[in-house]
Amino acid sequence: MLRLGRESNLTLLEAIRARHSVRRYIQRPIEVSKLDILRDEIIALNATSGLDIQLVTDEPRAFDGSTAFSYGKFSGVENYIVMAGPRDSRAELQVGLYGEQLVLLAQTLGLNSCWVGLTYKKIPGAFRLREGDIVHCVIALGYGETQGVQHKLRPLEKLYEADVVPPDWFISAMEAVQLAPSAINQQKYIFLLHRESLVEALPRFSLVGYTEIDIGIAMCHFEIGAGDAHYKWV
Repeated sequence: MLRLGRESNLTLLEAIRARHSVRRYIQRPIEVSKLDILRDEIIALNATSGLDIQLVTDEPRAFDGSTAFSYGKFSGVENYIVMAGPRDSRAELQVGLYGEQLVLLAQTLGLNSCWVGLTYKKIPGAFRLREGDIVHCVIALGYGETQGVQHKLRPLEKLYEADVVPPDWFISAMEAVQLAPSAINQQKYIFLLHRESLVEALPRFSLVGYTEIDIGIAMCHFEIGAGDAHYKWV
C-alpha cells in the first residue's frame, strides 16, 4: 500500500476524509520536492502494475476549455497525471487502484486533484504512449482555489451486501468506500462480504461507463479503511 510522502501531516484515512474534487486551480508551481515524491511513487507503481503512469507538469493546453465534451469547468490546470496502460478491464481496475493512491499521496502533500475522463485534450509531445497502450483518464493536480466540497453520499446499505453480520472492520472499510470519488458520483458497484472474510467487488450497470476504474478507486479506499483486518479478495 501507499507510502506517505516525507512532508505529510495527514494519515491516509484523514486524506480520504479531507480530499474532494477540485476543478479550479491557482497559478502556484508545485514544489520540486513534492514532484520528486510523486515521481518516485509513480516509478514504484508502474513497476508493480505494468501501467505507464506519467506526470506532466507546466502544460496548460490540455485543459484550455476547448474540448467538445464538458462536465464541470476546469481552470488553471497546468499539471496532471496521465493514467495510461493496456486496453483491457484489468488495466482499468489498476488505473483506479493505483491512481487513487497517487491522489491520496497528493492530498497528504497539500495538493488538490480531480479525476478526469473526457474534459481534456491530448497534447502532442506532452507524453508518449507505449505501443498498444491507451490513456484511460488523467488526474488534474495542483493548488486549488478552494478545497472542494463533499459529494452527496450514497447510503451505506446500498453499497454492500453481507452473508454474515458485518464486523467493525468491514463497516469502517465501507465508510471509506462511501467517500470514494467515481464518474459523476455514480458509484455503480457493490461490495459483497462472504463467510470467512472473503470480499468481492462487483460492477452494476452504468450508462456512463468507467465502472472498472471506479471499482479500483473504491478498493483502494476499502483497503485503507479496513486497516490491519485479515480478509481476502474473491
